Amino acid sequence: MTLPTLNPAALIVATLASFVSGFAWFGPKTFFPVWWRLMGKSPKEAPGGKTPMGLVFGSVLVGQLLQVVTLALVIGALRDAGVVAGATDGALVGLLLGFGIAAGSSLTHRLFAGHGFAVWIIEVGNDIVNAGIAGAILGGWS
Repeated sequence: MTLPTLNPAALIVATLASFVSGFAWFGPKTFFPVWWRLMGKSPKEAPGGKTPMGLVFGSVLVGQLLQVVTLALVIGALRDAGVVAGATDGALVGLLLGFGIAAGSSLTHRLFAGHGFAVWIIEVGNDIVNAGIAGAILGGWS
């Protein structure tokens, strides 16, 4: 099997779109306050603990890039096989992988950490949405 060619511009746009989506999802007026409380944290506790926020956000950006590159490889292989054609198909692949891979592995982590289903739903909801957004961008960028 030959790996599909990756479009650097599409990777950057999809990564940034996922990052911005996550920033909005976990914003102070959206899910962050509820998620933080469900995690058992006080509003006075800083996210990231003792880790500098620049390192936290930088690591999140690298993680998003890794997810987008992997998604691009899957979508590219499906495109080369004639299965995926366009933004809608790309979004569907992203949503399916977000649900099937991210949701499944994240559930184990959340439950064993004692965070429960509500934390999992908030977190995985963002993962699924981000994968769908990135998939639409990657699928449509032919």
